Amino acid sequence: MDKVVATAAESVRDIPDGASLAVGGFGLCGIPSALIEALLAQGSTGLVTVSNNCGVDGWGLGTLLSAKRIARTTGSYVGENKEFERQFLSGELEVELVPQGTLAERLRAGGAGIPAFYTPAGVGTQIADGGLPWRYDGQGGIAVSSPPKEVREFDGKKYVLERALRTDFALVHARYGDRYGNLVYEKSAQNFNPLCAAAGRVTIASVEELVEPGDLNPMHVHTPGIFVQRVVHTPDIEKRIEKRTVAP
Repeated sequence: MDKVVATAAESVRDIPDGASLAVGGFGLCGIPSALIEALLAQGSTGLVTVSNNCGVDGWGLGTLLSAKRIARTTGSYVGENKEFERQFLSGELEVELVPQGTLAERLRAGGAGIPAFYTPAGVGTQIADGGLPWRYDGQGGIAVSSPPKEVREFDGKKYVLERALRTDFALVHARYGDRYGNLVYEKSAQNFNPLCAAAGRVTIASVEELVEPGDLNPMHVHTPGIFVQRVVHTPDIEKRIEKRTVAP
């Protein structure tokens, strides 16, 4: 039952080339930066990531992106990353953009064992009709575009079918975690972390404070240990702010 591994490097050692990863966090809030750094050092390439965004230049998933370790990413927000833009427009990176609520539900469905669901988000757009650029050819043309999706009518309203997301691994970060893998996220770090933790077949959690079983109030646990396979204690992680606004 003790799921603690000694180091971040050990926890990601078996992630192979081409693996799919669900990565928690929103912007730079609640991202598993220690695990991402360890994966960068480990050297896996051709990765397929699922995350709200892809970090920023020089931090978070942006470090893997800059090292050209990511082949494809699914997310809802591009912003703040010039290298992301460059790789996408040059045809080096395949990108599937998804409405944020749909992305969250696709991850939740994957963790819940639901293969697909219908949503009104995207009906009447290229989300449903297909044709969104997934990969450019580097010459201004589209090499790969999104396929059309099934649309059905329920009670007079149209809905588009969206497939669940299930990944080989998940990387998440929590404020507190015990040796059994029960996790508590702090404040807005509850964003995509619980969804990603459930969607990964092997979930690796970095925790700022490692406690003993029984120390966490069961009513406060956000991710039960059944979803988590590895826990790494990372007490001194660096937390960056994406944008600073200073009053005059």
